[in-house]
Amino acid sequence: MSLLDATHAAFALLLSGDAALWGIVWVSLKTSVLGLLLASAPAVLLGYAIASYRFPARRVAIWLVQASLSLPTVLIGLLLYLLLSRHGPWGSLHWLFSQPGVVLGQCIIATPVLVAFTLAAVQALDARYAETAIALGASRWRTMCTVLREARFGVMAALISGFGRVLSEVGCALMVGGNIAGETRTITTAIALETSKGEFAQGIALGIVLVALALLMNGALMLLQGDTRAAGARQ
Repeated sequence: MSLLDATHAAFALLLSGDAALWGIVWVSLKTSVLGLLLASAPAVLLGYAIASYRFPARRVAIWLVQASLSLPTVLIGLLLYLLLSRHGPWGSLHWLFSQPGVVLGQCIIATPVLVAFTLAAVQALDARYAETAIALGASRWRTMCTVLREARFGVMAALISGFGRVLSEVGCALMVGGNIAGETRTITTAIALETSKGEFAQGIALGIVLVALALLMNGALMLLQGDTRAAGARQ
């Protein structure tokens, strides 16, 4: 099958509402969103804490956060496989080759991205935001909410980057999920499988979905940033 024929067949699959293809998309979105939601609150709080407070090992913490961004997802998959296997410490959960196992992997993968982006966003803010809130008698919680509100676009960029990271990774999902049809087969693991079989149409169709999701998420962020800047200029 030529590239042109494969692309034509890919669009035919997308437009025909192929149940298998859209089932893969649903599993991928479900596990990615759940993993991101589980990671979001603790990761954002951790990023804020590292950026805002001074403690002896702060530089080491920043170094570890930045280093974890380059951690291979296949290594995370290997560690989770050992932990979740029958003889592993978490084997009693029976999460290996299941959606909860994939969600756990996505949560771990998203966490460093969320922490690092939140850390950078808070550090880039003018320190007077926090100082003013404290001077007005705000509690630590209210001060944190004020700072994160001012850094909201950095936090939103963190969420979008984290979602893109988990949606596009293949190593962890393949090792922990097992690429089971209808259960743990995600967009990326399906692309790898179909390509290895020489079935390029579904792989191209799923690739188009990935690109469309990336464009949609980043377009939404740009629109929100533009609307806020325009409102600020009018004021």
